[in-house]
Amino acid sequence: MTAPRFKNMEIEPEIQGATRYQKVSYPIRYGLYGEIRTKGYIFGYNRNGEIKTIRGRSGGWLETAEWLKRSAGNDWAYFSAGGYNGAYNYTGEYYVPCLPYQTNAIFGHGKFDSPEVKKAFAAWHELAEKLPGMDRNGLSEKQAALIGRIIGTPPRRLEKRGKELHGIIGGPVTVLPPETRHVEYDVIPLRIADGCLYNCGFCRVKSGGGFRVRSREDITGQIHALRDFYGDDRVNYHSVFLGEHDALFAGSERIGFAAQTAWDVLDIGQSVMADPRLFLFASANSLLRADDTVFSLLNGLPFYTHINVGLESGDPETLSLLQKPISAQKVGDAFSRMIEINHAYPSIEVSANFVVGADLPETHLPSILDLTGNRLERFYPKGDIYLSPLENIGPKERLLNTFNEFKRLCRLPAYLYLIQRL
Repeated sequence: MTAPRFKNMEIEPEIQGATRYQKVSYPIRYGLYGEIRTKGYIFGYNRNGEIKTIRGRSGGWLETAEWLKRSAGNDWAYFSAGGYNGAYNYTGEYYVPCLPYQTNAIFGHGKFDSPEVKKAFAAWHELAEKLPGMDRNGLSEKQAALIGRIIGTPPRRLEKRGKELHGIIGGPVTVLPPETRHVEYDVIPLRIADGCLYNCGFCRVKSGGGFRVRSREDITGQIHALRDFYGDDRVNYHSVFLGEHDALFAGSERIGFAAQTAWDVLDIGQSVMADPRLFLFASANSLLRADDTVFSLLNGLPFYTHINVGLESGDPETLSLLQKPISAQKVGDAFSRMIEINHAYPSIEVSANFVVGADLPETHLPSILDLTGNRLERFYPKGDIYLSPLENIGPKERLLNTFNEFKRLCRLPAYLYLIQRL
């Protein structure tokens, strides 16, 4: 029974959500969490007392089935239903994360300017200010403990927490692999290498530095610091992102060491979430350089591994325009290798990115369709193809029509790539 001072809110300190990530057209929460429910909102908190989600429950909210979600790096996303079937067609998800930065302007970029979202944030700040002065007599031990944790992580503290995470791994994660959508972007980041091989001219998320592999000591230090950072909420994580932009090029020894050490130290096997996953980026060079030793190692890990490779185009003129220093022949060879790996290794899935935009040569799209359609004798369900919008996408409807036509002819699952940071 709650104390009188809490009579206008319900406090649920321990809720068991779903333990497997699912593709469903209704709101669902995962893992272990707590909630405070007021007349207008449902505030969700992780095991450390940090705000995780905000959902409106009155007519003043945009959609009762939609919600705000905060990442461990202190970024907020608005998960929009997006018309359900339309969203699933374009992204592979029933809910589209609308972000407060320009990279995903195709989907709901203006959500954070809406009065409803501003009121939701104001309500959260108001609640955070009120909680320390409220009488907790009459609360259960678990209710009081949740309130205490929440008081210990006010909004101003969360910004510092985000910077703390970035300090552990050596900077913000400017982009996550597209497959992290399968776990609602809830991944623990671990940097095993810095930079990338190409630093392509078109890229909006590159670090600008050369490629450098981290030492075993550095990786071990990160993992132990991450264990402390996630603390009690670590039980809700079962997926690891090996960064930065081309972790596959770090080689089998460093990848295997990082993945197994993360599994052991972070207690991934004790997570309440089932089906653990490992995510990493690759390049055409690293995919072609990696031999069966690398993929046998990955296939034998306790994770299901997703490798995302940036190919961008199969057209020489487009590659030159993008300032991507590889040949169309190498792109084709890497694509063929991707197909081989997906057939040979049941616990590894390689996907590919290609760009889409208004200023690309007419030969660009046919070059992608030649790879993803003409070279394949039938449809394959494994190995997604992502189209990543450039800054100049042209008219939105034209882009979406282009995507739909591409998806019709492509013989692999095709989606638009939504850039998500951490």
